[in-house]
Amino acid sequence: MAIIETEAALHEAHRDNHTHRDVNGGWLRPAVFGAMDGLVSNLALMTGVAGGAVSHRTVVITGLAGLAAGAFSMAAGEYTSVASQRELVEAELDVERRELRKHPQDEERELALLYEARGVEPALAGEVARQLSRDPEQALEIHAREELGIDPGDLPSPVVAAVSSFGAFALGALLPVLPYLLGAATLWPALLLAALGLFACGAIVAKVTARTWWFSGLRQLALGGAAAGVTYALGSFFGTAVG
Repeated sequence: MAIIETEAALHEAHRDNHTHRDVNGGWLRPAVFGAMDGLVSNLALMTGVAGGAVSHRTVVITGLAGLAAGAFSMAAGEYTSVASQRELVEAELDVERRELRKHPQDEERELALLYEARGVEPALAGEVARQLSRDPEQALEIHAREELGIDPGDLPSPVVAAVSSFGAFALGALLPVLPYLLGAATLWPALLLAALGLFACGAIVAKVTARTWWFSGLRQLALGGAAAGVTYALGSFFGTAVG
């Protein structure tokens, strides 16, 4: 009884300590990229315009226009990218589906050879391939994973990608505009809120990476601050030159 309890405790401890982070980045990449792109690009755009010594109204309109244009651009680009990728994958799946229908024995042997290459004994690899090839859909899924590295049942949605990118970009781009909409008359409140947003985004990313939250936050803050500083300097230069 004590042995069983000990084994159960060890199994539970192994399970608790053997979890992994999401390394595929299915949700993290578009969300973080969209929010950071919206925040950095709109902040840089607004600081560049503000550096040209334009009116408060011009800065606000610039920020709102940058938010709308960037969000729609991100959504369209993400939709096209994911849709094209999905169409390519589906075309390759059709090729594999035809091969399974026309040459089932060759495909079964191909699967067996894949397992043999991974160290499975030939007889066992052949038996595994034979049993897995009984169901055509299951065989297609296995061949797709082994040969193409994809999961046919988990293809990304272009609509979800577009909507997610639109929302993430708009949320990030709203931060530097928000102080103006609430009555701010100078650039400093927008810079402060944007800085907090940059640091927060970096700290959130650290939750699913190996970096510490403060390092990731400071890195994002430095990158965003550099972009805003350069565009402000360019805006000041062009504003003086044009004026």
